[in-house]
Amino acid sequence: MPREVTLKVGVGKNLKERIVEIPDNAPRPWDGSDDLKYVGKRVPRVDGRDKTSGRAKFTFDIQLPGMLHAKFLRSKYPAAVIRKIDTSKAIKYPGVKAILSVQDKLPLIVRFAGQEILAVAAETAHQAAEALKLIEVTYDVRKFVVDKDLAKEKNAPTVFNTQVEEKLTEGDLPGEHSEVTQKGNVRGPNISPKDATPEKIDAALASSFAVVEATYRTQVQTHSAMETHGVVVDWTAEDKLKCWASTQAVFAVRDELAGSFKLPKSNVRIITKHMGGGFGAKFGVGIYGVMAAKLAREAKAPVRLMLDRKEEHLCVGNRPDSVQSLKIGADNDGKLTGIKLISYGTAGTGTGAGTSGPAKNIYEYDHFYSEESDVFTNAGPGAAFRAPGHPQGAFALEQAIDELAYKLKIDPLEFRKINTPNNEIRQAQLKIAAEKSGWARRNPNPGADKGPIKRGIGIANSVWYYFYGRNFQVSTQVNNDGTVKVTNGVQDLGTGITTVIVTIAAEELGLKPSDIQVSIGDSEYGYGPASGGSVTTGGLSPAVRDSAYAAKMKMFEIAAPMLETTADKLAAADGKIFIKENPDKSLSWKQVAKKIPGDNFIAIGERKEDYHKLDIGTIHGVQIIEVAVDTETGVVKAERVYAVHDCGRPMDLLTTESQINGGIIQGISYALFEDRILDRNTGIMVNSNMEQYKIAGALDTPEIESVVLNVHYGQSSTGAIGIGEPATVATAGAVGNAIFHATGVRVRELPMTPDKVLIALEAMKGASS
Repeated sequence: MPREVTLKVGVGKNLKERIVEIPDNAPRPWDGSDDLKYVGKRVPRVDGRDKTSGRAKFTFDIQLPGMLHAKFLRSKYPAAVIRKIDTSKAIKYPGVKAILSVQDKLPLIVRFAGQEILAVAAETAHQAAEALKLIEVTYDVRKFVVDKDLAKEKNAPTVFNTQVEEKLTEGDLPGEHSEVTQKGNVRGPNISPKDATPEKIDAALASSFAVVEATYRTQVQTHSAMETHGVVVDWTAEDKLKCWASTQAVFAVRDELAGSFKLPKSNVRIITKHMGGGFGAKFGVGIYGVMAAKLAREAKAPVRLMLDRKEEHLCVGNRPDSVQSLKIGADNDGKLTGIKLISYGTAGTGTGAGTSGPAKNIYEYDHFYSEESDVFTNAGPGAAFRAPGHPQGAFALEQAIDELAYKLKIDPLEFRKINTPNNEIRQAQLKIAAEKSGWARRNPNPGADKGPIKRGIGIANSVWYYFYGRNFQVSTQVNNDGTVKVTNGVQDLGTGITTVIVTIAAEELGLKPSDIQVSIGDSEYGYGPASGGSVTTGGLSPAVRDSAYAAKMKMFEIAAPMLETTADKLAAADGKIFIKENPDKSLSWKQVAKKIPGDNFIAIGERKEDYHKLDIGTIHGVQIIEVAVDTETGVVKAERVYAVHDCGRPMDLLTTESQINGGIIQGISYALFEDRILDRNTGIMVNSNMEQYKIAGALDTPEIESVVLNVHYGQSSTGAIGIGEPATVATAGAVGNAIFHATGVRVRELPMTPDKVLIALEAMKGASS
């Protein structure tokens, strides 16, 4: 039977009481009244030593007896029809054990340079690469288009001759997709709200006191995780498959492989003990995983297929680019009257170029209208990428908001306060960010610094959404020697969920983090969440706590007669089980564990529905960034970042801050450096390596001060919400606004490289003269 509990909920110290109904066998949710020992503190990474010592084994490191190495043959043309493939010479090359085409029958339609044609498995990677050179492919080369603006034209080469259905992964936004029309290479527009027409928003903007209208452009960003996509596959029996995968979704890979080979899910085992990062492109098994499994079955040997860095850039996903025309208005008090967004972008042969999330959800206004379109081009497909669509959308929106604030002669931070009046969390974040950054000391006049090096400070807001999965199952095993092991199939993509699990279990059981063992990353364990959409911690942490709570209750039942009391009168802390009203009457955890019947017991916790719906379905952040701009060279240096974010109740503050820092660094890289460049004449990516595809390095990283705002919702037993996505949303917009404050010129196109800064400065000089 459910029971009611009264919780302290709210922001910081501004708490109010809320009555919440919870299951009778569930722990009282942590709330604003709890002062916890480990949760919310800085617990060091439990996998740190294994990683720094080299003991941690990633998919890349897996070596099996008799293992073969596989490589892909990829199209050298961006558009073609393959009529014939001759592998007769390659199959005879020494060491080659199997060659398989990605498609059983020809013709094979090629839609981008780098598309997979076939794969070879050989005894060594060198032999596989040499065999590829011997394969003869007959291409019927077609016209192509890689420029999205040219692709929109009526007579442009058509990428698809049929309607494209949008395929979503666990990293994509639910509810943001719909059936739209497709004409030529343009899929869309997707209109929001669905029943909206432009007339109403045009009228609202026409009656506004001040209006800003501008166009903003963002580039294609490739994922570039430290560990590339890849698998090691072993058929352990004719109908049983074991696969080590660098994946963000152990169970999705299991399900897809089971479906591809018509196997029971129980016959497919996926292992991801350690993983070198993923930003949304590693949710499925991919064509590389399926082909590795087919080659392994054909060759009757384990197969390793790890993509190289060039392949990562070409074919496994990217953040789509965008062209966003924004028109926003406000009344004479600075209150927004409406936002109109017309945008399009290309995800190559994929979809997902929408950018409207920030415009829809950051500010309060009366009127909104958007049209968004995907433009197909002969380029590698896009994929979910850390807050899909939101860094692009926030770059445009937050600069437009700043432009409108300056036009109204209102301080940009104050303007944001005016337009989030009913959001207590946003108001608190803006206040903290202003205090931390010394915003009040900021010179209100853009370009006021003397000399060639000019400094500026810019602000931007972010938004993401509260998502969580269900039915995750965590087991806590207590052995009669007192050791504790927590188990779930979730993968740790490098962001620290292992440490989060340890922290929660230690807190609930009254033990030290070092007392807790964790086993994760195996589909034979309990069902766990994918690592994307910022769902992992919010989804899994309640199951971890509930499992540990059930184990604690079992230990209390064993300890009660030993302490001559009842289980409901006991508590656990500092490695002891004791009577609440008489803490001196206690037993050590190990003393009680010795009385466990048999060797151990296992307690299960499951993630069910939240106890209540959140008042706000979005989570927020604000970033203030200081930059230095060399007006002679155009070089921009991000010097300091002040970031304030909320994620409910943080489980481990150290990993939370690390997530925020990583998101900011990736945002700086997006703002100033990264850019996929395709040759219009050949359709080939010209910077498909880590030397010419520029990514921010250590010397480009600013000082970062992060503040995690505690927000207590009482929606689950832990109150946790994810933070992976939000931290990268605001950064580019804040950098753009800081450049304007430093120089007095707007750079409305990413990346904001020196040439674009110099062009903007020259344009200002020309206008003034």
